[in-house]
Amino acid sequence: MFMGTKICIIKLGALGDVLRTMPIAVALERNNPGAEITWITKPECRDLLEGFEFVDKVETIPYKGKGVFDVVYNFDIDDEATELANNIVAKRRYGFAKKGGYPVALNPGAEYYLNTVFDDELKKKNRKTYQTMMFEAAEMRFNMEHAEIALSDEDKEYASDFIKLNGINTKKLIGIHMGASPRWPSKVWHESRMEEFIVKAEKKGYQILLFGGPNESEKQASFAEKLAKKGVKIFRNNPGNTHKEFAALVERCKIIVCSDSFALHIAISMKIPTVALFFCTSPWEIENYGFLKEVVSPMLEEFFPERSDEYNEELVRSITADKVLEEVDELVKKYK
Repeated sequence: MFMGTKICIIKLGALGDVLRTMPIAVALERNNPGAEITWITKPECRDLLEGFEFVDKVETIPYKGKGVFDVVYNFDIDDEATELANNIVAKRRYGFAKKGGYPVALNPGAEYYLNTVFDDELKKKNRKTYQTMMFEAAEMRFNMEHAEIALSDEDKEYASDFIKLNGINTKKLIGIHMGASPRWPSKVWHESRMEEFIVKAEKKGYQILLFGGPNESEKQASFAEKLAKKGVKIFRNNPGNTHKEFAALVERCKIIVCSDSFALHIAISMKIPTVALFFCTSPWEIENYGFLKEVVSPMLEEFFPERSDEYNEELVRSITADKVLEEVDELVKKYK
């Protein structure tokens, strides 16, 4: 029978938020040597945590466990997570729970993040990163802990085979992700800007790997066909890639260009220099770890946070191809 400290982390989703919460487990293991850490998440997020050395058990909802924990940390405020935090047997609790039908902070450190969710003015003024706020919710200090996705040998081999099969020079490879959550339709760079960027980048000798997920399958194919008619060759990932296959391909890129999306959090996790475009979400909440370059739309403050869910064509065109290419060139020089 395990006699050490038993810790439970609740972080159900979304995918990117699970990735940027993983540094918590690194710190908890460091502060509690020999602890047994259980992470509860959604089934679709499970594979991101599998093989991660700082988590001993990965459970998914609906959670049926009946064990007793020394500490439970809940980093979600939705009903499913807060009800789970209420019901799990634990000696101490941090983060968020549910009371009277609403999410509440279980400890003083969790109050700030909760307030940013419901107070637009505070969210607009906030300059704390997501990691900083989650560490505060756990009553810990964020010391730039970083967590990397654990890729299997099969995942790495998949990426190597892809590179070899397509004859790609990874030293000049730019990965571009053209997707984002439909919840924020103005997160994604306008196709005309992306097209202009790719044409100019190719002329400078860069190769392009266009990333897309299941929701971008048709869009990715038609965009590639459009470029091919102009004589511009790009490579495409399989939109059906597993999360770790996707991550393994990201790892082989020299630079990633993307919006505030799952691809951004993958790139940060894999420590890939990235040019991140922000149109309607907070660039300040993203921990850049020193290898991320944020390019912020001059129109951001018109939309963040109150109008973040709107689509506006002028907004998604407000970052130029030349600006992004300039930042890519600078990162390439920096990380030769």
